[in-house]
Amino acid sequence: MAYDKLIFERSSEGRVGYSLPESPVADYDIDASLTREADPELPEVSEFDVIRHYTNLSFKNHGIETGFYPLGSCTMKYNPKINQELSSNEAFTAVHPLQPAESVQGLLKIYYETQRMLSEVSGMDTYSLNPYAGAHGELVGLLIIKAYHESKGDHKRTKIIVPDSAHGTNPASAKVAGFDVVEVASNCEGDTCDGTVNIESLKDVLDDEVAGIMLTNPNTLGMFEKDILKVAELVHEAGGLLYYDGANLNPIMGVARPGDMGFDITHINLHKTFSTPHGGGGPGSGPVGVTKELKPFLPAPIVRKAGDFYLVDEASELSIGRISQFFGNMNVVVKAYAYMLSTGRDYLPEIAKLSTLNANYVRESLKDTYELPVDEICKHEFVFDGLKNPPEGVRAIDVAKRLLDFGMHPPTVYFPLLYKESMMVEPVENESKQTLDEFIKTMRTIAKEAEEDSDTLKNAPYTTPVRRLDEAQAARKPRVKFKDLL
Repeated sequence: MAYDKLIFERSSEGRVGYSLPESPVADYDIDASLTREADPELPEVSEFDVIRHYTNLSFKNHGIETGFYPLGSCTMKYNPKINQELSSNEAFTAVHPLQPAESVQGLLKIYYETQRMLSEVSGMDTYSLNPYAGAHGELVGLLIIKAYHESKGDHKRTKIIVPDSAHGTNPASAKVAGFDVVEVASNCEGDTCDGTVNIESLKDVLDDEVAGIMLTNPNTLGMFEKDILKVAELVHEAGGLLYYDGANLNPIMGVARPGDMGFDITHINLHKTFSTPHGGGGPGSGPVGVTKELKPFLPAPIVRKAGDFYLVDEASELSIGRISQFFGNMNVVVKAYAYMLSTGRDYLPEIAKLSTLNANYVRESLKDTYELPVDEICKHEFVFDGLKNPPEGVRAIDVAKRLLDFGMHPPTVYFPLLYKESMMVEPVENESKQTLDEFIKTMRTIAKEAEEDSDTLKNAPYTTPVRRLDEAQAARKPRVKFKDLL
């Protein structure tokens, strides 16, 4: 395999890339049990070598700043750089987590007002900002569901209902929380399903062992759950709770609220919807909001206001306890706070409307070329089932790989599992019509290539640092060490 030189390959014995001042600390002995037996294997490179190496690496990454990023179910949106600058201010980064409340009133005010703004957007009573990510928020929500039922002495509720169109983290989180997962079927016409909950299927699985249901609305096919009030009524009548997966909040923000739909618990991905760059494993934040009845179960700490003073409340007796160190990911909360203040109450709905408009524009423009199982108005995203008339052997993965040659990130492929050749497209609100038209034109070009010379797609990409990989081998036999490449 051809690859650029690794930092170790640029190493040359004796080369130094730093200059440290003389230490003001006197020499002292270190216990031998704490010292290394040999020097660490670190590359010996100059400062210039390091700068050139990592700058070149950065050019090989695709990000929202370098090209269109229509990654369905992940809301890869542009986030204003001023928010990053604000959160990097020393007034935030130099705060010690154990400082007394009177010395960090400004930061506690940000936490309190962020809790209140998220509550208003979602229709919840209050929020904990402590979870580090969306899946972490899911786990917290499920632990609250468990604690709620156990507080009532109802220990037999061990089942969580999950739709067949759910995000993959939903059943995984339920399992981690100790629940049994019960799948509920979608509404279908023939072999075509729209991901919305089938009411009769839901009735069939509801019993006194159900602890709750996990839903995202709109769902992963971009369809709004039209029967959500009926779903809420049935689950509540059975004694269960409703959990809202906030990954798809972007298209309803300021327009519809999960709390008004009957949800009892929500998590919101600040790193998707509220201004933190998303991807690469972090940073993230998945605040969890609850109705008034569930407030005692929230993890600590929670910031509250007493007059003009902001206090930090520790866990109540019913709380699930702490789920993160100190106050969670403070840096992400500051960015979300700045985003909501700069956007304002009046313009949050515009985000939802524009993301919905962009998705429907792309969907309508390509449905004659790509198979559209559900030909209805969508919200923020939609799903094609591959090409409309695919030549033999051409699959969604081939279209995705070829898109890379045009400087565009592929959409999510093979999810949701409702279709064989799923291609989930999410063009977010801040993409221009010009960019969307370029994407539409490119998708049409790729469809034409598939028809005229399918090998062009099957061997793509051609312009990336690494050509097409064997995904199965990469997953089963990854080569992640420098010596593995020799």
